[in-house]
Amino acid sequence: MATVHANGLQGHGFIARVGAAMSEFFATVAEARRMADRYEDPTHLGNSEFERMGLTREDVPETALHPKH
Repeated sequence: MATVHANGLQGHGFIARVGAAMSEFFATVAEARRMADRYEDPTHLGNSEFERMGLTREDVPETALHPKH
């Protein structure tokens, strides 16, 4: 459970926590953007291109979430 200090700000500890939270937020946004890019790019391919990759259009969402490298 979190502890709340009476004076609120605790020197660089508070700033470090805010910085860490911001860093995590932007990392999450970047990952969401990568997932969106993986989802959008294949949707413009034709059926023959999907067949060459061994995929169907129904596979696009799952492949975007869990790419196979």
